[in-house]
Amino acid sequence: MMDVPDFIEGDLRIALTDGQRLVTEVDGVTVVWHSWGEQDSATVVLLHGGSGSWLHWVRNIAALRDAGWRVLVPDLPGFGDSDLPPGCVDVDALSSYLHDGLQQLAPKGPVQLVGFSFGGMTAGLWLQAYPQDAHALVLVGAPGMGLQTAVRTPLKGWRHLATSEAQEEIHKYNLMALMFQNASALDSLALALHTANVHRDRMPRRRLSSTDILARALPDVQVPVSAIYGEHDALYRERLPEVQGAMQMLCGQWNRWTTVSGAGHWVQYEAAQAFNAALIQTLSDQA
Repeated sequence: MMDVPDFIEGDLRIALTDGQRLVTEVDGVTVVWHSWGEQDSATVVLLHGGSGSWLHWVRNIAALRDAGWRVLVPDLPGFGDSDLPPGCVDVDALSSYLHDGLQQLAPKGPVQLVGFSFGGMTAGLWLQAYPQDAHALVLVGAPGMGLQTAVRTPLKGWRHLATSEAQEEIHKYNLMALMFQNASALDSLALALHTANVHRDRMPRRRLSSTDILARALPDVQVPVSAIYGEHDALYRERLPEVQGAMQMLCGQWNRWTTVSGAGHWVQYEAAQAFNAALIQTLSDQA
């Protein structure tokens, strides 16, 4: 049984308790994975965002499992319960640990990668380096396209603050500045899991998300590519049509683009029902 954090309660907690915690090791670096669903089913691998963990997908896992997928969700190296590899400072150092870990887990069905934000860049670089590892890719709110929004609310630091109450106020501010469009999305669960995540981020000086690293990788990705973004994603406010056009041009096997109305960057949490429907449809089409 899965050791679900105490702040996840009620039906959501019950829905996640049948998961398994799996560990892979590559060159002494352990990566923790979480698994739901039948082992011989087609597999979807969910990669979380920066300063995150598997908890970024807490509102999506059960829907995918119940739709018939095996769901694998690693804590990316340097985040959550996974080790930080020696010398690793950004996304470009992660692919080999995920590739080797997936080979150890040896999923029996076809695999699709879904990457959120930093995890989207990770997935793109992973398939650039190891094109045989998956049959399709879905990018969710992924940066690294070399396009910046003209108006961006800067995030605030919190580690220097002496009290948990003061830190909590900054966490709320940062969630609204980057992750959410609507204040109603910032509930107690979002705050609790965000707080748990950021305290376990051992890669705080990441900078490659502001470059075109994903855009340069996409022409080398040899599988169908789709994208799902919140309508008000703070990374690309008022520039989503440009992102869509760039992806369509760069990807050799472009599949589809979906914009989720009314949602911000953390679209799979803020608009979980609409996102789950869009993702399941996209995965089914690509399968």
